[in-house]
Amino acid sequence: MFGAGDVRVVDVPDPTIQQPTDALVRVVRACVCGSDLHPYHSMSPDPSGTPMGHEFIGVVEEVGGDVSTLRPGDFVIAPFAWSCGRCEFCRAGLQTSCVNGGFWAAGGIGGGQAEAIRVPLADGTLVKVPGVDESADEARLASLLTLSDVYGTGWHAATRGGVTRDSAVTVIGDGAVGLLAVLSAKQLGAERIVLMGRHPARTELGREFGATDVVPERGEEGIAQVRDLTGGGSPIVLEAVGHMPAYEQAVGVVRPGGTISRVGVPQYEVAPVGFGSLFGRNVTLTGGPAPARAYIERLLPAVLDGTVNPGKVFDQTVGLDDTPKGYAAMADRTALKVVVRP
Repeated sequence: MFGAGDVRVVDVPDPTIQQPTDALVRVVRACVCGSDLHPYHSMSPDPSGTPMGHEFIGVVEEVGGDVSTLRPGDFVIAPFAWSCGRCEFCRAGLQTSCVNGGFWAAGGIGGGQAEAIRVPLADGTLVKVPGVDESADEARLASLLTLSDVYGTGWHAATRGGVTRDSAVTVIGDGAVGLLAVLSAKQLGAERIVLMGRHPARTELGREFGATDVVPERGEEGIAQVRDLTGGGSPIVLEAVGHMPAYEQAVGVVRPGGTISRVGVPQYEVAPVGFGSLFGRNVTLTGGPAPARAYIERLLPAVLDGTVNPGKVFDQTVGLDDTPKGYAAMADRTALKVVVRP
């Protein structure tokens, strides 16, 4: 990405092993994330360009001498942060705070919207998928791809929000993360799931994933409807957008003593948290970047046996050369989430 709206496909040198803990992965499928749209809308011009993409699945092509859990030919899922698997945060299941790790497309590490990528700390980062290879059908590959970010992020929203059996939950946002937060809340046993979204094709998928109610209205009208549906306010609110209006909706619909779990990347630095918004009502604010690596093994079996199909959030596929068209389609809301096929 060279600036707002300026995504180009360029040739770069092939990645190589640089550290003995590295692996080289040939990318089988990648995708465009809703969080990629934030710089797409606002990035300042950068003549050097920034690599893009933090969600990918692929095949291991080569490993460094210290890599012990992977070998060439393994099919793997890459979570959106790379991590060592050994530090105190990794051991606690918070790999996005790994003291030795980092994020794709930053600090000299390439992006996943590419033909191949160098993976640092491969043993701690990559998850091998047994019995699967790149010949798997598109639906299975799509569902596996969601485990690199959006499914784990929806799960993180629900678990940090405290969703359990019989919970009443409101999900704000009908993007891929919001829809998979609905799916996750359903899997965790929520009894009532209100989805705040206004795009019919998306909210219908939300109903398929487990939403019991859909509220398309926004602002005070939407808040009033949710409060009515939830008997005076939602005990748990999952905010999957990241813009201030969505946060304000969350504050408006949460009940006293409730929890707001944010996983939409905040596009603001200051949010109301004082007496009149959160403090006075004893509302808990939680969430953050999902440690997708911590959830992959938990969520993988149901994906492999077809019990859940989170890959339904993908509704368009482009070849790598057409990645800019994928960004435009998501920005124009003509696509929910786009697969990139190298």
